Amino acid sequence: MKTGKWVALLWIGLAELFALSLWFSASVIIPELRNIWMFSDTTEAWVSASVPLGFVIGAFFSSYFGIADRYNPRRIFTISAFTGAVINLLFIFADSVVLGITLRLVTGVSLAGVYPTAVKMLSQWFPKKRGLAIGILIAALTLGSSLPHFVIMFFSAVNWKFVIITSSILALLSAIIVHWLLKDAPVEAKKQPFSLKFMKKVVSNRPIMLANYGYFGHMWELYAMWTWLPVFLTASFTDYSPVVSEWFIALSAFLSIGIAGGLGCVIGGLVSDKIGRSYLTIISMVISGLCAILIGFTYGGSIWITLTLSVIWGMSVISDSAQFSAAVSEFAEVEYVGTALTLQMCIGFLISIISINLIPVVEKIIGWEWVFSILAIGPVLGVISMLRFKHHEFTYQNKSNHVKA
Repeated sequence: MKTGKWVALLWIGLAELFALSLWFSASVIIPELRNIWMFSDTTEAWVSASVPLGFVIGAFFSSYFGIADRYNPRRIFTISAFTGAVINLLFIFADSVVLGITLRLVTGVSLAGVYPTAVKMLSQWFPKKRGLAIGILIAALTLGSSLPHFVIMFFSAVNWKFVIITSSILALLSAIIVHWLLKDAPVEAKKQPFSLKFMKKVVSNRPIMLANYGYFGHMWELYAMWTWLPVFLTASFTDYSPVVSEWFIALSAFLSIGIAGGLGCVIGGLVSDKIGRSYLTIISMVISGLCAILIGFTYGGSIWITLTLSVIWGMSVISDSAQFSAAVSEFAEVEYVGTALTLQMCIGFLISIISINLIPVVEKIIGWEWVFSILAIGPVLGVISMLRFKHHEFTYQNKSNHVKA
């Protein structure tokens, strides 16, 4: 069992890494798409925001009908990853921005069957002390989301379609891994009939909702940062030195979002199992909130100072993400844990759509120097929620220790 669960973590993490390369596969080639489709700044934001919008639609549908709790999660993941790979590949044939955004929307719908499902599968394999395990999973998600920034370093001078093709191949490999290499967790799988009581139980569970409120603050900041930090780095670096290469900018974005973020997730998982989820989330949000405020002061300044703060922000902004999911999976009953996780992510990603679209609007008014400071609102509200959650976590830990004794 001990060996089996770590093997399962390997396959789930690898599958998550590959599948999530679909998320920003079109966002990293926006300069090329702008030349082809000649769209506005507002439309540019929707090329990125359409994916989380699709995710929200898919997650709400899944949560409402309790799909994650009624069907085999491996099957859901496999079908979703395969569908995402096909829809993403069709993007290279899109001949208009409307069709392109529509395909990105459907890609987001398919990813709603990947991320929450992976968390549920992992919670089945790791019924206790899952902070590190889910931290590794979110690290895979983070690295996978940033993979297009890495891929474009090699294909930017060739053809933008190779970025799309590569991410589709990776998503297909993800489906293959989960279908043929990953085994079901050794737990009794019960198919739950659909019932609105699942959602009612989630909403009436105070610890879950406090963890959700913390997650919502976290999501206000996270995807807006991931979406617009590469644009900020491009503007800041070229303002400091017009000859800075596109290759270096892409590498900087990959280091800040992927490498630093993945490392932050693993460290966050290790620390949370020692000091508690609430303390870890509070520390992470305080640091990320400060980075959101401070990074604007580095605009147009030394590239290395900007990059250093960018890396710190990339590490702290995601280091707590796994713990909100872990908290929900611990406080939710087995019968509705999948629905609880999906509902959490559904609302969280809906919030991220607002902040993603808000950044370019506010940037035109106050500039890059100040625009990221509005993202600090999320961590502030998140800290307040997790301070309240801390009491419930303390009670839960005492109960667990009492049972062991």
